[in-house]
Amino acid sequence: MRFKNICLETLAYHLPENVVTSTDLEKRLSPVYERLKLPYGRLELMSGIRERRFWEKGVFPSDISSMAGQKALEKSGIDREQIGCLISASVCRDFLEPATASVIHNNLKLSRNCHVFDISNACLGVLNGMVYVANMIEQGQILAGLVLAGENGGPLVNTTIENILSDSTLTRSSIKGSIASLTIGSAAVAVLLTHKDLSKSGHRLLGAVAWTETKFNDLCRGNNDSGIDSDWTPLMNTDSENMMKEGCLLAGATWNETKKVLGWSNEDVDRVFCHQVGQAHRKLLYETLGLDSDKDFSTLEILGNTGAASLPITLAMGEEQGAVKKGDKVALLGIGSGLNCLMMGVDW
Repeated sequence: MRFKNICLETLAYHLPENVVTSTDLEKRLSPVYERLKLPYGRLELMSGIRERRFWEKGVFPSDISSMAGQKALEKSGIDREQIGCLISASVCRDFLEPATASVIHNNLKLSRNCHVFDISNACLGVLNGMVYVANMIEQGQILAGLVLAGENGGPLVNTTIENILSDSTLTRSSIKGSIASLTIGSAAVAVLLTHKDLSKSGHRLLGAVAWTETKFNDLCRGNNDSGIDSDWTPLMNTDSENMMKEGCLLAGATWNETKKVLGWSNEDVDRVFCHQVGQAHRKLLYETLGLDSDKDFSTLEILGNTGAASLPITLAMGEEQGAVKKGDKVALLGIGSGLNCLMMGVDW
């Protein structure tokens, strides 16, 4: 996919105030750590994640997405009547029906002729939504669109801990499938895309490439998408080692194709923002792609893995902290369970 008229106009985010460290989680798991003789500090050591954040109980994905969306609209100065599409793209949703996007649309008081729906594709949801909005703008159907994600990882982490504590059969080997769930955090993000003629930022979205390796759809599976405490408690099982290996192989193939579409070489890239999983994943990813890891901007140490919000909120924080400057070639590297990969190039 190549784009001629698309600008990544505005990024905005909203974070919980409740900070939970990896040490805090290990204290809760102390009975299991003692029984299995697991060393304390291993969670942060293995993942690189020092802390993550959780919303208060009862917070809905639409609540926090709306807050991020409101910030994006205010920051951009775009007339709400010009938003022709709104997509909720988080893993977490308020309910199965109607679309969570319908609640956000009402909260933000957008136009009645705005396309409103959810996109769900694990951690790639926001990037998928960006492609959909970009195509609508490119075809002249709309002038601007808003893609949001409100991820609530607290219930998953809490349920995982309760499940680990109650399972007396767990071994040092079998507990591995639950470790990835302990890296999950919460966040909300909004991405506003516009036609270049409407843009004030001039951040040009140049193109995107999507590749899949769906024979590995069983490497990470969850049983609930609500993201809120309910009778149907969320759990997730992840084969982290194979997920990392096969995900990076898929990323390598996708990046090679992305460079062809963008006309870039590795040396052309000034900044890289990728899905935030863990330090081992990041190291292998950059080795596989042949990119300089010094060009990476990381948030995993303080946010953990925030699902579909992960890559865009990292970009938003990078912009906020001056990590990107006008004229930079910025690579956005998205990888999600499925396995799915979607990569983009932006001329900042």
